Amino acid sequence: MTTFSRKSSFIILALIISPSVSATRASKFQAKKPCKRMVLYYHDKLFDGTEKDKANATSVTTANASKLSDTNFGMLVVFNDPITIDDKFHSPPVARAQGFYFYDRKDTYTAWFAYTLVFNSSEHKGTLNIMGADLMTEKTRDLSVVGGTGDFFMARGIATFQTDTFQGLYYFRLKMDIKLYECY
Repeated sequence: MTTFSRKSSFIILALIISPSVSATRASKFQAKKPCKRMVLYYHDKLFDGTEKDKANATSVTTANASKLSDTNFGMLVVFNDPITIDDKFHSPPVARAQGFYFYDRKDTYTAWFAYTLVFNSSEHKGTLNIMGADLMTEKTRDLSVVGGTGDFFMARGIATFQTDTFQGLYYFRLKMDIKLYECY
């Protein structure tokens, strides 16, 4: 084959393949409405170390904050927190958030979350797995919904956090706007 025919064959092949590759890439990221949306409230009551707090505590520090900063850097918290459909701590939970978070910056308050929402109610059965950075100084923060089971089999989407109340180190409540974009 001559050099000219090789070059022209390559150009023709590239022209044939190129439109199909770019069409495939463009179709993957189309904005669409969520297939499922829930607004839930996450309540975290950190154990304060007193005997009277044992009944109400839903989380515990398993690694203390370092002395490198005053932002709780290095503190690891394990939790089994109630999830409600309203902002009341003592409302019947529709799910439990089971997992951990740790404070991961020395210069500002941020945390990294990894947890499973465990649903066992008349409305939903199954789990949703959520993880990502919680940039607490921002008004809203998006964490990834990376999977699920039961009613949420292989779900993917976004959980938007908004701090609803913050009462020092021992109690906070997050409003979670969960939008699922892949539902099976």
